[in-house]
Amino acid sequence: MSILNVMWSGDSAFASVHKVHLQILAQVEPATTINTWLLQGSARGCVAKIGETREWHLSSNQLKGKRFWKLLTLWIQARFYHALNQSDVRVLLLDGLGTARALLPVLKKLPQLRAVVLFHGATRISAADRKSLSRLPASQLTLAAVSQTLANALEADLQIPVITLRSALDPLGFRSRLLSREQARARLQLPVDSTPVVGAVGRLVGKKGFACLIEAFAEALIQRPQLRLVIIGEGQARAALEAQVNQLGLRDKVLLPGNLDDAATLYRAFDWVAIPSLEEGLGLILQEAVMAGVPVLASELAVFREQLAEAGCYVATEDATAWSEALIQAFSVASVSVAAAQSTVLSPDDAWLDFSQVARRLLSCSE
Repeated sequence: MSILNVMWSGDSAFASVHKVHLQILAQVEPATTINTWLLQGSARGCVAKIGETREWHLSSNQLKGKRFWKLLTLWIQARFYHALNQSDVRVLLLDGLGTARALLPVLKKLPQLRAVVLFHGATRISAADRKSLSRLPASQLTLAAVSQTLANALEADLQIPVITLRSALDPLGFRSRLLSREQARARLQLPVDSTPVVGAVGRLVGKKGFACLIEAFAEALIQRPQLRLVIIGEGQARAALEAQVNQLGLRDKVLLPGNLDDAATLYRAFDWVAIPSLEEGLGLILQEAVMAGVPVLASELAVFREQLAEAGCYVATEDATAWSEALIQAFSVASVSVAAAQSTVLSPDDAWLDFSQVARRLLSCSE
C-alpha cells in the first residue's frame, strides 16, 4: 500500500508548502511507498517530489472548472479516478482546498481511499466547498491545519472538526546545515564585520508586508545609518519593491537576491529576522530563525503569539512608523537574550516530537 502526495503546484514560489509536505511524509513507516502528483507546474521546482512523480500539467482554469473547462470537469475527474483505481494508494495527502476541490469528488467513488486535506493558510470557503467536505464520512476525510489558530478559524467556519498539525522542523537536522555567520554573509555578499543586518525571507507578494518593511527600514536608517536589509525570495511584487528601493535611494542598503535554494542555511548572516506579514497560516520562517539562534520581530498576529507567547517581539501590521521604531529598538537590546527566550518558549524539540507523532497517526495506512 502507498501514500499519494498531491500538490497544487510544483512552482518554486510554493517552496514553503513543499517543505511542510516533505517534513510530514518523512514521518511515515519506512516500508510505505510514497508517490507525488503535481497538478500544475514542473517537478523541477518542487522539493516535495517524493517517489515516482506525475506532472498533470493542468491550468488553474482547468482545475477550477472556469470558462469552457467547466464542460470538461467530469473528463478530468475521470482521469484522476482511473489513475487512482489502478494504483495501490490508500491514503492521499492533499495540499489545501484547491487540491481538495479537484480530488474529493473522485473519492466518493473510491471508498477504500482516505484523504487528509492540509490547510496552510486562510482561504475563502464557499457553500459548495462546505457541501463537498461534508459529503465524505469522517472515516474517509480528515481536515488538518498547520497551526492551532488556523484550525480554530476553519472549524468555526466549516463546523467540521479540524486537527492541528503544527508544522515543525527537525532541530538537529536543521541546525547541522546552518552556515556560520561568516560563511552566510560571504554567500550573500555582505560585510563579514559587525555591520548590523536585518533579514527577511518569503515570497515577494503583498501579504508578506515587505513594502512596509522597506519603508520602515528607510526611516530607521536616519538613526541607524549602518543598517542593511536582505529580503530573500521571489514573486510578482519584485518590480514594485525594486522601484520602491530605488525611489528611497536604498540600492546600497537593501539586497533582493531572489530565490536561494540554500536560504534556510543563511539565517546566521542576520542579527534580527523581520516577519512583517499581514497574514500567515503558520510562518515557518519564524521557527527557522529561532532555531538558528536569531531573534525575531514579527507582526502582531495570533499565529505568531501562538508560537512565541510573551517572548515574541510584535509590531502592528502595515504600520511603517511602528516597524521603524521596532528596528531601531532591536539594536539597543541584548539580542542573544531575546533569542534564547524565544527558543525556550518555542521549544523546537518538543514541537518536533508532537508534529512527528500527529503526522504518523494521520498518514497511517492501517487507520
